[in-house]
Amino acid sequence: MIPVPYRSIINGGLKPGKSFTVRGVVNTNPHRIFFNLRHIFGIAFHYNPRFDQNKVVCNTWDGHWGPEEYPAGMPFKAGQPFEIYIFCTDHSFNVFVNGVHVCSFKHRFWSLNEIDVFEVAGDVQINHVDA
Repeated sequence: MIPVPYRSIINGGLKPGKSFTVRGVVNTNPHRIFFNLRHIFGIAFHYNPRFDQNKVVCNTWDGHWGPEEYPAGMPFKAGQPFEIYIFCTDHSFNVFVNGVHVCSFKHRFWSLNEIDVFEVAGDVQINHVDA
């Protein structure tokens, strides 16, 4: 078991082609989970399953939250195992949950090399991280 909140340093900063995989189990009575790619000024990509609202919210934060984006559906289920895979391209972050593409979020923060922290927090247990 990996302690939550989880945080890892991205050596040399983010580059297109870099990916992150997290395997774990959603808690039985979840409220929210947070998957963040951070930089010194804020969060370049915030992927936020919200069980209390039965939706996922994607956003950025640079002193204030940007406009929220809502990918269709809720790919996580309370008490169930999951695998999330986040892949960085030249133009976006692509998210796959349990092998299904669930989201493409266009970059709003373009200095990818300054994105240097990956974190996971919230109502989840983590078994494996490849970051």
